[in-house]
Amino acid sequence: MKRTLVAGIGNIFLGDDGFGVETARRLTGRPLPSHVEVADVGVRGVHLAYRLLDGYDTLVLVDATARGEAPGTLYTIEYDGPGAGSGVPAIDGHRMTPDTVLALLDTLCAGTGGRPPRRVLIVGCEPASVEEAIGLSAPVEAAVPRAVELIEELLRDDAAAADAHDTADTTLSTMSSLRRAQ
Repeated sequence: MKRTLVAGIGNIFLGDDGFGVETARRLTGRPLPSHVEVADVGVRGVHLAYRLLDGYDTLVLVDATARGEAPGTLYTIEYDGPGAGSGVPAIDGHRMTPDTVLALLDTLCAGTGGRPPRRVLIVGCEPASVEEAIGLSAPVEAAVPRAVELIEELLRDDAAAADAHDTADTTLSTMSSLRRAQ
């Protein structure tokens, strides 16, 4: 069965940067399919990159994501690879953004023969403040339950897409076998 990892990223000591961690915490109390793992990664981005070498088909990163909208706005971003100019990432355990983690994973996969996740989604929330403080701002706190529902929906959609892909693979394999048998 395909494996999915939902990873909450962020620093709970920097206000709304704790969005991913809080969302992951709330997801752990929900009934999820058996192939889905939820992890509070926090600021341990290097650990996450190495964990991904264990083989996951889908990765959902949950993080505070500043894109200029109103605080509490949720985003779903399909990650399609590192941006231009990215090379081997500088490893700084305190600044492991999703881009840096995924670039490190690409480097690790190249060195080990591993395979990165087939699909990477980022569920982000526009922060109000990432200054030193414990606790989420009111708009980001209000976005957490919506983020949990959004992630559950993404997991359902991803499972349906994977089932359709597996069915197509099985059909092609069966057709190929029938042709060889004739």
